[in-house]
Amino acid sequence: MFNNDAHYYPYPAKRTATYAKNGMVATSQPLAAQAGLDILKKGGNAIDAAIATAACLTVVEPTSNGIGGDAFALVWTKDELHGLNASGYSPKSISIDKVKELGHEKIPTFGFVPVTVPGVPSAWAELSKKFGKLPLTEVLEPAIRYAEEGYPLSPTLAYYWERAYKGYSKVLKGDEFKHWFETFIPGGRLPKAGDIWKSKGHAETLRLIAETGGDAFYKGELADKIDAFSKQYNGFIRKEDLENYQPEWVDPISVNYRGYDVWEIPPNGQGLIALQALNIAKGFEFKAKDTVDTLHKQIESMKLAFADGQKYITDPNFMNASVDSILSEDYAKERRDLIGEEALMPTAGEPPKGGTVYLATADGEGNMVSFIQSNYMGFGSGLVVPGTGIGLQNRGHNFTLDKEHDNALEPEKRPYHTIIPGFLTKNNKPVGPFGVMGGFMQPQGHMQVIMNVVDFGLNPQAALDSPRWQWMKDKLVTVEQSMANHLVSALALKGHMMKVEHNSGSFGRGQIIWRNPDTGVLVGGTESRTDGAIASW
Repeated sequence: MFNNDAHYYPYPAKRTATYAKNGMVATSQPLAAQAGLDILKKGGNAIDAAIATAACLTVVEPTSNGIGGDAFALVWTKDELHGLNASGYSPKSISIDKVKELGHEKIPTFGFVPVTVPGVPSAWAELSKKFGKLPLTEVLEPAIRYAEEGYPLSPTLAYYWERAYKGYSKVLKGDEFKHWFETFIPGGRLPKAGDIWKSKGHAETLRLIAETGGDAFYKGELADKIDAFSKQYNGFIRKEDLENYQPEWVDPISVNYRGYDVWEIPPNGQGLIALQALNIAKGFEFKAKDTVDTLHKQIESMKLAFADGQKYITDPNFMNASVDSILSEDYAKERRDLIGEEALMPTAGEPPKGGTVYLATADGEGNMVSFIQSNYMGFGSGLVVPGTGIGLQNRGHNFTLDKEHDNALEPEKRPYHTIIPGFLTKNNKPVGPFGVMGGFMQPQGHMQVIMNVVDFGLNPQAALDSPRWQWMKDKLVTVEQSMANHLVSALALKGHMMKVEHNSGSFGRGQIIWRNPDTGVLVGGTESRTDGAIASW
């Protein structure tokens, strides 16, 4: 499937692929990866390890996710792939007219308007109940300990913490935002690399979630605190919204790409875009990785898929195009035929009618998990429920106030969602979980990673280390500074508006774990663009 010695990038690899037999956890923060591994060694399975790692990430990487965010998971267990959509919906009391009455012409980024029901605690509880081996109280214990006792910030974490603080200091002016500063800028001092940060409220919240299987968050005292906080500042979310929420088990969707089945969660997630782009691209022959022709066709395929995704993806109950129609071979050919030698201005077609953390885990029993959770845009809405450490997400920002759009804001509706876990199989056997976090970069990262592996034979670490591009809008494409200059220049001659980004952090952060079907050996790759780590045994 891949050549373990293949490296196709113009700068030295920061890591080599990691191999293990009994278990593996790959994520963006070493402390969280180790927490997941500890759970495996205690007799937990890959699902328990994923929950432990995810909970720990809310503590040790709060710049990217939190208890008040959403989550999605793909779980391979007992020869079957399961999908979990734990994204929340908009409050029952909200509407376009009410938001406009507040003076908004679009959904704001911060405050209570973009707050949707958090799904993260429900994801942990549901996964534990359905597939876990250890009690949730034991699985969340490492996260509780880090929140209670504290941990030192790593350099990358400190960088994003400072960046968020500088931005929030300029825009978060209302009294409702003071709890964010009390929680994450304790004593008015910005934590730096090596400083210890802790949150007693966060620890107590995790403990309540563990002891009640999530009920405290949706029906008990934590729900009461969220309700009271929202009422105090005229927010829309209420305890009733939390009480009525349930995560949803869904059938994963897929396309076959050169003999491999690539799996994603169906809408409201944007995994559909990654699949459509691969479906378009598979009609081309890619002779080599780092060529102008390869990059041009990848970018054009992604642009067309994004144009459709941004028009149609929303809560599936409100979509005006079906997943099957968008992923049909005929529609892929129709979109592919639009691609020529020059950069397109992308527009949506007409299909036939019919801030984030990612982690991957695997155990010695054959279980594998692809899991992603996020508050969105780093810390989210800027709101922290007093005394709880719960930073509320701002996923509602992705709704539109255009009543004619598929993704128009409505009560109790899930918005277009950026976070997506991926999974790869071949001949109905698991290859493994993969993911690349980072807002609208995610389907683009999925496409590039899968092509790096399937088309160009890269091992997991090399597939992640390879320079990335990102389509932004219209004909604008950004690339990492490590991409060869002659390729950037040649793409510009094809009409792409090229921009080289220097250490912007906008190209995503990924993890991969593959399993050798013959030996059971696990091979993993982790992100060299952050504090990525693989814990294994």
